[in-house]
Order: sequence, then C-alpha cells, then structure tokens
Amino acid sequence: MTLTRRLLLTSLALVPTAVSTSAYAIPAPATTAPASAGTADSVLGSPSSAIGERAGVRAEESLRPRLPEPTGPHRVGTTELHLVDRDRRDPWVADRQRELMVSVWYPARARWPGESPTTPYFRPHAAEAFGASADVQLGLRPGQVDWAGIRTHARTSPPVLGRPGGRPVVVFSPGARIPRALGTVLVEELVSRGYVVVTVDHTHEAPVEFPGGRLELPAPFDGTPTERNHVALAARVADVRFVLDQLGVLAAGGNPDAGRRRLPDGLGGMLELTRVGVFGHSAGGFAAAEAMLVDRRIDAGIDMDGSMAYSFEDNDLGDVVGHGLDRPFMLMGAGLTSGLPHTHRDAPEWREFWANSTGWKRDLYVAEGEHFTFADQQVLLPQIDAAYDVPPERVSGSIGTVDPVRVTASVRACVTAFFDQHLRHLHQRLLDGPSPRHPDVTFIR
Repeated sequence: MTLTRRLLLTSLALVPTAVSTSAYAIPAPATTAPASAGTADSVLGSPSSAIGERAGVRAEESLRPRLPEPTGPHRVGTTELHLVDRDRRDPWVADRQRELMVSVWYPARARWPGESPTTPYFRPHAAEAFGASADVQLGLRPGQVDWAGIRTHARTSPPVLGRPGGRPVVVFSPGARIPRALGTVLVEELVSRGYVVVTVDHTHEAPVEFPGGRLELPAPFDGTPTERNHVALAARVADVRFVLDQLGVLAAGGNPDAGRRRLPDGLGGMLELTRVGVFGHSAGGFAAAEAMLVDRRIDAGIDMDGSMAYSFEDNDLGDVVGHGLDRPFMLMGAGLTSGLPHTHRDAPEWREFWANSTGWKRDLYVAEGEHFTFADQQVLLPQIDAAYDVPPERVSGSIGTVDPVRVTASVRACVTAFFDQHLRHLHQRLLDGPSPRHPDVTFIR
C-alpha cells in the first residue's frame, strides 16, 4: 500500500520535504530559533467576518489570528510545568534524561487583585521556529502572520476556582511533530466546562521551549520511518504515564516542577485522579489508545483522526488494535484516506480495533472535514486565507470544505459530551445519535 497523505499526517514518519509542502498546512515546525513577542486578545468571528487585508491589514502589518472564546461558565487559567524523568533516558538524544514541558489548564477564579494579561499561544522562540516552517508551507513572507502575538483566553497562574472535591483530569497529546499549543481551542472549552486539562509537548518531535529560553528542536533519526514511528509512539505513551505520575505528586501536595517554580495555591487539590481521560489528535490519538491499553488509571479516551499503525505496508499495527479496549473510547475521523471515508468501516486497523473493543464506543465522522479539522488549524487557516489568499489546495487539503465555525462548535460539543458522560457519569443525548444542531457529524454504526 502506498503511503498516502493521511498516513504521512497520522503516522510519526519524518515527512520528506518534497511532500510536506502540499501535505501540511501549519505543519511540522522548522529547526530555526529565536524571536519576538506581541500582544492581543481575540475571538474568532463568523465565516463571513472580514479578516486580514479585507479587514484593513496593510502590507507592513502582521495578521494576528484569533481563537474562538470558550463557551462554558468558568474562566480559564494556565501554568507550565518543566518535568524531568530521572528514571528514563531520552530516546532521541543520547545521554540525556527525558524532559517535558506541559501546561496545566484549570478553572480559575473570576476576578482577583493584580489580574494577569492573557497568556501567549506560543513561547517566543517556539513561535519563531513554528512560524518559520508554517510561513513557507503556506506560501507567506516572514512576518505576514504574527505567530508570537497570538493570545489564548487563559490567564497565567491565577487563583484556582475552589469547590468541594476535585475535578476530572484530561491529558492531551498533539499530532506528530506538532506543538501542544495546536490543541488550545478544544482545551479551553473543556476547562471552561470544569475540567483540568494537561497538554504535553513530546520533546524532540516539535520545537519545545524550556524555562530560560532554551529551545529543543526536532531530533534526527538514523533509521527507517517505521522504526522512528515505534520509538516516537513508545516515548509518547511513556510521556503520558509519567505526566500522570507527576500529577499524583502534585495532588499529594508536592511540586514536580524541575525548577520548583511557584504554582497556583490549591492546584493540586483540584485534581481528582480517580477520573482521568486522555485524548489526542493524529499520532496523539494513537498514543491515547496505546496509553489506555497499558495504564488502568485512564478511564476514557478519544482518537481524533489518528491511524493506529506503524506501517501499513508491513501490516505493523498498534498493540491496541489486536487487544481492543474495555473502557469507553471514541473515534473521530474526517475526509478520505486511500479514497475511502476515515471510519471504522473503511480504515482496516480501526475496523480491527473496533471489533476487538468491548467497552462503550462511538465513531463520529466529518465527511467534509479533513485531518486538521480536529486541531486549531481549523480556526487559524480560514483567517490566514482571508488575509493572504493561501493556495486553495493547502487550505482544503488540511481542513476540508466544512464551515469552520459550525464544525468547531460541533467538535467542542462532542468532545465535552464524551468526557461528561464517562468521567462525570452524566448521560449525554448528543452521543445517542445525529443532531440537527451538528449537521456535519455523522454517526458510523
């Protein structure tokens, strides 16, 4: 079987330069560094909103894309943790311990003295590295998009929103070679609905900026794409499990940050680690399923358009495919792969996983979407295209032709409903079948 565009995106293979320009939109980051920072608060307008040059962006200015506001009742706070696994060597760089940067997103108090500004979407050096590649992939001149200036809706380290008992915890793993920031739209929605969400950068896949401005870049690998996929997936699963270990330290009153930086008071007390979910996009979805297979602490998970194969040509499938899962799991697919809908009926490894899974399961499909419908590209790309007329194939090939505002609302609603049902045990009618409020989402039985 030929390695299709979706397999390049959903596997962990190192994508050749000749393919990546057409295969990615807001893609795998480049290996350059340093930077500038900017400011801005933001909200995604309706599909007809004027953006960019049609909204008055002059040639000498930069477009600063906006994220949609979360719709839940809670304000969003975030803080970073620098984690060091002293019992594990980094699989990509010899003689180093495995280090991770994660963000803990949590419901925050509505008002407090000395309220901080909104948190940047990227750290400055990470923004520069990501933007250097994205600009090339999108056919833009450097500086046309102010990647460093994008803002989230979260405040940095505000007081936690107190309440009796803890809150369910969800871990997010991004796509192959994609920074954790690209899951912010879904993450902020979950937090606004009362969850604590932990987003993980898998070091040496994407540029990761550590405290003090140190930037770790994607690492070279002397092996086949399939071998690289095995190394990366094993690292991701171990990363997720290590993060859960460190959240246990935090919940017990400790501070797992390597620099012992001060954390928001009461953060550990928010964590209810008896109710844990995991979700991921692309390779992160594959990692979510594999982590659930080996770690009983995880109660429920979602794979958003991620293949569960290391190599289709060699029929080298994930362990979770043959074993299945006995706990709730949801597949979310979009567009076509090898000319067929990306559903458990048509994708061979999803079909086997589905047959072998005995837990609650759903397969939701967005026919007019594409691979990055489940990531922040779905809201960023239309704004960039409106400003600079990105080649159509780079837009539709990444996010399809689905209405961006409507599908973003639908994906947010479905992800939240899944965790509400399986971590809060509140039945969600949305998951029972098609809804006229979400016409782009098909239930695959």
